[in-house]
Amino acid sequence: MRADFIMALRFFSRLPSGDSPHQKPDLNRIAMALPLASVAIGIGPALLLVLGTMAGLPSYFAAALAVGAMVLAGGAMAEDALADAADGLFGGQSRERRLEIMKDSRHGTYGVAALCLFLVLRVTALGAMAAASPLAAGAAWLAASVIARSGALWLSMALPPARSDGAAAAAGALGKTGFGVGAVFALVLGFVLAGPAASLAGLALGLALSGAVIGLWTALCGKLVGGQTGDLTGALGALVETAMLAGLVAFVA
Repeated sequence: MRADFIMALRFFSRLPSGDSPHQKPDLNRIAMALPLASVAIGIGPALLLVLGTMAGLPSYFAAALAVGAMVLAGGAMAEDALADAADGLFGGQSRERRLEIMKDSRHGTYGVAALCLFLVLRVTALGAMAAASPLAAGAAWLAASVIARSGALWLSMALPPARSDGAAAAAGALGKTGFGVGAVFALVLGFVLAGPAASLAGLALGLALSGAVIGLWTALCGKLVGGQTGDLTGALGALVETAMLAGLVAFVA
């Protein structure tokens, strides 16, 4: 479990993970350890949101600082993936061109717009929740990030890799057992964290919105590129986090 946790931490973040030898990424192992790794990635930014607001910082300013800390902790991978996916899916006219655009490190109009909206929505949702209850805001955000990363792996299980190289192909196929164990673990953590903070109604709304986003994104990726990539999976994580926050903010703020 320790080795799987380190593998998940290295795959989804830039946090220090010791000097143990790097292993080839295995999505089945990563999926089961990912909820715990997501807590490790998100606990610092969540505490910054809570303590910053409680120390007297304006809630939206504390939220912006916390979101910046989350971007650093995650190596901006979710943000980069969302921008690449938006550029590729909506800027290309063929499957091949969409995949080519996603591999390009430069961002276009769709990517910049998607990235800006993602950051703004996070900051406003967290700022609104922190103004009402800093502790609830931190717990709700941590729950949203845990569920988002694990939920996004549905794409890796539902669709084949769209290209033979890249992170998605290198990490191998994700089986139902690996995804299911990780998803249940994520849901339990989400219940523990967000249940008291936003009530079961808020958690249920967030999960319903997340399920709709996952279904629509999976159908869109299957139609436009015929599979999944690391960018598409990372982008789904960003979208699910936004959906979770949309459901939770209505019951916290």
